[in-house]
Amino acid sequence: MLSGLLGKKIGMTQVFTSEGLVIPVTVLQVGPCVVVQKKVKEKDGYNALQIGFEKVTKLKKVNKPMLGHFKKHNVEPLKYLKEVKVDNPDEFNEGQEITVEIFNEGDFVDVQGISKGKGFQGVMKRHGFAGGPASHGSNFHRAPGSVGMCEFPGETPKGRKMPGRMGGEKVTVMGLEVVKVIPDKNLVLVKGAVPGHNNSLVYVRKAVKVRKRA
Repeated sequence: MLSGLLGKKIGMTQVFTSEGLVIPVTVLQVGPCVVVQKKVKEKDGYNALQIGFEKVTKLKKVNKPMLGHFKKHNVEPLKYLKEVKVDNPDEFNEGQEITVEIFNEGDFVDVQGISKGKGFQGVMKRHGFAGGPASHGSNFHRAPGSVGMCEFPGETPKGRKMPGRMGGEKVTVMGLEVVKVIPDKNLVLVKGAVPGHNNSLVYVRKAVKVRKRA
């Protein structure tokens, strides 16, 4: 059984339960994904499937090695590829389409994406520092403060929280509940927020550790 699929983050909305409670949800377009290549333990050292998502509209944007890869496996060129581990690759065929129906309402999923890039930021925004007094004359408002040591060892230790580039990193939000699945539109509604901007690529997999979220 395949554990996850590639998709896109559409945006956020809200749904109402039969009791009238409002639930904030993120709408994800998950799949359909195509099996491009099978990896088997005897040949590759592990069992996995290479799946692809979203057909390429302009072939000139695909380089020749990748065109040859798709042609070898009789699959149309796809924009995104990812390997997903499976127990038995023989259960799948190259060119087979896998849809959002592998998920059901009430399942828990982990969603992986690239967080929104926020550029170069100071320590208050990046790390949540409290900052200094806001009144006039303090001369210490949003600065990081002391970062070094005394004469020995006289250096800034690795890992010190400093200003720098914020966001734009791979983030996985775990244990999100699937509120609704709409198979005819390839949509999954998950409770809560997921990383990334609208229309960004996400990977949705069945939760590794199921934990109830409030």
